[in-house]
Amino acid sequence: MTAFRISTPVAEAFPDTLIALVTATGLRGHEPWPATTTALEDLEQELADGTWQPADESDPRIEAWHTAYRSFGTNPRRIRPSVDALGRRMAKKGTLPRINPAVDSYNAASVRHGLPAGAFDLDHVTGHVEIRYANGTETFTPLGEPDTTETPKPGEIIYTDTTSVLTRHWNHRDAHRTRVTEDSTNVAFVLETLNATRDGHHLKSAAHELQGLLTPHADQTTVHYLTPAQPNSQAH
Repeated sequence: MTAFRISTPVAEAFPDTLIALVTATGLRGHEPWPATTTALEDLEQELADGTWQPADESDPRIEAWHTAYRSFGTNPRRIRPSVDALGRRMAKKGTLPRINPAVDSYNAASVRHGLPAGAFDLDHVTGHVEIRYANGTETFTPLGEPDTTETPKPGEIIYTDTTSVLTRHWNHRDAHRTRVTEDSTNVAFVLETLNATRDGHHLKSAAHELQGLLTPHADQTTVHYLTPAQPNSQAH
């Protein structure tokens, strides 16, 4: 069982943070996921019809992340929050990438609700996961670049386990080691907002939607929430 924890300094700096932890066990990534396929196609059709568009940096949900990134020394126009980068890509190309059903599911929920999302293969996570400020000694191997090693700057917010960094710049990019593939069977998905007072309903809708896409293809799914007041949760 993997515990997820928000460190006290991060909780104090971002007191209205709300993180949904959606876990799935017994995931079956090799079978068809028709509801996920439909979710992606519906978003693309709505964009083409002009009835919906992804949140951009003028949206308060994205703007909050830009402000957070600047607070820990990251330029959010050069290194973008994941939902910002995904939305921009979709607005430009008219389509969302097709990676694998689990990743496609959280991408759909992320873009639909304007919130960053990510996922970790729990079978490749060591110890517990903490969201904290980097101290400059950690290492990170970016997704798709298994031979690259980066060192986050001190003060950058990271997800890390006992081995190395799982996500840089809070939610810019995930690590190669814990990437989710069709073979991943135990996965923790995270959805995040920095402004629960304003956007908590978006987060809960997104978590519910993601759980709905996962449930037909998993033995069990659960949703837990992390807040500065309740900074610990177990991913079962």
